[in-house]
This record gives sequence, structure tokens and C-alpha cells, in this order.
Amino acid sequence: MNNEDKGLLHRGAAHSSPYPVSRLAPAFDSSSLASEVAKAESMLSARTGAKLRVIADQIKLLQQEARQVLADAREEQALNHAHCAFKRIPGRTYHLYRKANGETFFSMLAPAEWGGGMPYDFVGSYRLEADYSWTPAERAHQRDDTGELVEQLLRIGGLSARGES
Repeated sequence: MNNEDKGLLHRGAAHSSPYPVSRLAPAFDSSSLASEVAKAESMLSARTGAKLRVIADQIKLLQQEARQVLADAREEQALNHAHCAFKRIPGRTYHLYRKANGETFFSMLAPAEWGGGMPYDFVGSYRLEADYSWTPAERAHQRDDTGELVEQLLRIGGLSARGES
């Protein structure tokens, strides 16, 4: 091998060649390779941006949900602190009234049962649940099918809420 050929021809195995050795191998053009890298970077940036937008939207929804949970907790705390002169029994509906001085209290009498006129401002009726949470009376008879929905989704996925598979 003379000096002119040295470095031009690869004499080792084809897999270790620094350039394509098969006539079927594609020719490499540095400008097209650079444009492919730029295209890949652009696609990566777009995918990353889209994923981050989804996460940001989820954060906003979670913040809204957290605000609602706190508002519900404040309302429930106010109901728990309302004066009550009888034993509260889960499953029963109680009626909340407000006195002129702003004090709230529960009564077993509904607004229609006062006979003449109500001496207090009616705030609302609430059912006391087994976990001692309060459900507004207008929603107390609505069907909660959340558990059924979860069970259906688990069945679709081949699972069971009871740990069976």
C-alpha cells in the first residue's frame, strides 16, 4: 500500500468501517444529516411542549378542585358548629335556621311545620350521613353511581375493586 492509498481504503471488517462499504448503503450528506437532527429537535420540542401544556391544565384543574374541597370543608364546619339541642342521628334530615343575631341552629321542624310564620330565617335542609358529613336535602335522594362506574372500569381492565382478577 502506498502513501496515497493510505487512509483512503479501509482494509478491516465491514462493520468497523468509518464509511459505508456496501453499494446498497445510503450516501451520507452532512447537510441532510444536520437537517434531520434539526427536524428531530423540533419534534422533540413540540412533544415536550404539548406534554407540559397537559400537565399545566391538570394542575389548574387540581387547584380548582382543592379550592372546592376547602370551600366544602368550611361550609361543613359551619354546619357542625350550628347549635343543636338534640342528638344528631345519621340518615335523618335536619333544618338549619338563623336567628336575628346571626346564630345558626338545627331544628327537626321543616319550614312548613311551623304552623304560622317562621320566627327565624330558613337557611336550608341537610341530611346527616353515616360519616357525619352533611348532604343538602335537594341532593340527598340523588343516586350516586360513582362506585358502579369504578367497578365497570375495573372490569373492563380485567380487575375488580375487591382485589379479584
